[in-house]
Amino acid sequence: VQLQASGGGLVQAGGSLRLSCVGSGRMFRSWPVGWFRQAPGKQREFVAASNWSSRQIYYRDSVKGRFTISRDNDKNTVYLQMNNLKPEDTAVYYCAADTIGFWRYDQANEYDYWGQGTQVTVSS
Repeated sequence: VQLQASGGGLVQAGGSLRLSCVGSGRMFRSWPVGWFRQAPGKQREFVAASNWSSRQIYYRDSVKGRFTISRDNDKNTVYLQMNNLKPEDTAVYYCAADTIGFWRYDQANEYDYWGQGTQVTVSS
């Protein structure tokens, strides 16, 4: 299983970015996927997650109303649309898949496959 995250970049505060996570294999569409981020000197933190059908979606409080997670299972891709970005959103963003099934969506150690990360930098 391989996950490829992309779409990061440098953006001014108030701007938008869309991250993509492409997974390998047909089974990817059946797994929950989460987005996490890690800023320098800080622990990795949960951002958003979706189950396979997008009927169960979760966000950390600080991104609610600004970020939207979605998935296109035909393309094996999960997106994170980020609007109204703030400097505190600056971090490396990772996507991860839970292939085992005991899905606790905000727990990083529940996800067993990770993408390589994509840098998001928001300038003030």
